[in-house]
Amino acid sequence: MLQWNEETIIEANIETIWNLFALENIQRIMPQVVENEVIERKEGVVGTKYRQKFKEGKRIETYIVEDLEYENTPHRKHNKSGFTLARIFEIETTFTLLKVDDKHTRFIYSGQNKGVNWLGKVMLKLMGFKNNQKVVFEFMERVRSEAMKDQDNKRNEEIR
Repeated sequence: MLQWNEETIIEANIETIWNLFALENIQRIMPQVVENEVIERKEGVVGTKYRQKFKEGKRIETYIVEDLEYENTPHRKHNKSGFTLARIFEIETTFTLLKVDDKHTRFIYSGQNKGVNWLGKVMLKLMGFKNNQKVVFEFMERVRSEAMKDQDNKRNEEIR
């Protein structure tokens, strides 16, 4: 099993960053997700299910993502979701945003990837911790970059 728990401070408002995780914006921070459709909506978000299509090279994998935890307050935004990929991996990811002040947000990204069967376990060993960390850091940097773009756009609109 691979696990990660990384955090960083992003120089952007908590709402700006949270907006990147909205259904209509998810491809900005997860460009490999080529489709993300709600198939079962639950009151309070937990239990809501999405059909996602993920492009890896030329292949497209389809899987069902379920919201397992959700919180949306002015000072804390949190979403934990889980899915099984290709009947090989069970994956859980958690995104937590904590308001530091009006211009800074702590972004915590954690999760785990567990092999469901012998093939999944072997593939995780081959993939290795360092490769997984590279993917995690690239994702976090994409969130930072997109948040900074939005923050700059808001500043430019205020100047006009």
